Formats: sequence, structure tokens, C-alpha cells
Amino acid sequence: MTPPPILLDISPDMVDQVYKALLDAICDGSLAAGQRITQEDIATRLAVSRQPVHQALRQLKLDGLVVDAAGLSPATRGRGVVISQIDPQAMAQIYAVRGSLDGLSARLAAQRRAKIDPALIAQGRRASKGKYVKAMIEADMAFHEAVYAASGNDLISQSARAHWRHIRRMMGAVLQHVKQRDTSWDDHQAIADAMAAGDADLAEKLSIQHCEDACRILTQHLPPINSYLHKTSA
Repeated sequence: MTPPPILLDISPDMVDQVYKALLDAICDGSLAAGQRITQEDIATRLAVSRQPVHQALRQLKLDGLVVDAAGLSPATRGRGVVISQIDPQAMAQIYAVRGSLDGLSARLAAQRRAKIDPALIAQGRRASKGKYVKAMIEADMAFHEAVYAASGNDLISQSARAHWRHIRRMMGAVLQHVKQRDTSWDDHQAIADAMAAGDADLAEKLSIQHCEDACRILTQHLPPINSYLHKTSA
């Protein structure tokens, strides 16, 4: 007798949508470091069943963006998970890897005399003058993704993608309180100009320096660790 088919009620697309919604909320601060969330709360907020929420939270836990609430401080102990703190030391390590990838991608792109669409930089300058943190981050990501694509090496983009979720979060935490530095898009323009001119050494140097400067400035302005817990326990 043929066994009955196994019906799966969790579509990968739904899990991806829930994961992206939660990741966006963590990166823009809607879900703050130290905040406890449960499957029930998220399912209600997103109007979905608990199954895709469970899978999405599982992936976020693997990414290090949430941790189990059990065993933490009295303010968060209990069911569910807690949004993890941003670890400055871990972020410095991520930026070191990103600097190497960005430098390599800019060098390879310059060797091909690749040109970045000026509209990307214009859009980034507009976003930096606005008040929407998400728009600032998306514009920054779009520029760097364009450089990765221009390198001609698909592995660079694939390797960088794993780190960008943490970089997005760090940028979001800082940009909520500190205006994006005015020179950021000047840096991007200089990198694009060096690539278009075929100056591989300069393009690589500028990309690495841009990354090091960004890491230093963002780390200096990170909110204090456990600030959310201090706020909620007061």
C-alpha cells in the first residue's frame, strides 16, 4: 500500500519573507538589542502561522542575531528569544574581512575599467540627506553590490553577503542617532572614478580605507551594550 503523501504547510518563500521582515526590524531598531520576542508575538504581528516564524527565528539564531531567552537576566528570562547585543570586537573582525573583499573587488573591477551607474551615487547622496535609515543602508549596499558585480567574480558577492546582515545592523544602530558622515559618498565616487580610470592600486587602496574608516566611526558611536535592558528595567 502506498503511504499517503506528506503535506508540508511551510513554504520556503513564506519563511524567507518572515526572516527578511525580522532582519529588517532588527537592523532598523524596531526590534532592539536585549528585547525579548516570542513566536506568538511575531506570528500575530505578521499575521502568519507559527511554523514559518519558528524556522525564521531558527535561522536568525544561527546567524547570531538572536539568542535563547532562558538563562539570561531577569528582565528577559523566559520563553522566546532575545535580540542579541552588537559585539564591537566581532564587528571589527567582520569589517576586516569585508575590507579585504571590497579591496579585491575594486581592484578586479578597475582592471576591467568597469563603470558604476552614476544614478546609484546620486541616489545615495539623496538618501544621506534624508531621515530614513533604511534608505541610507539600502543605497550603501546597492553601491557595494554594484562593485562586487563589476569585479566579475561571483564568489566575492556570495562571501560578502554573509557579513552584510551584521553590517546593516551596526549601521542601523548608529544611524538612528548619528547623521551619516558627509564624506561617505565622496569616498564612493572616488572609488568609482579610480575603477573607471583603470587604476587598480588606487581603487583597492580607497576601498580598504573606506571600510576601515567606516568601522572606526561606527564603532565609536555604537549605543552602550545592554542599553535596552537598562531602559526596560528602570
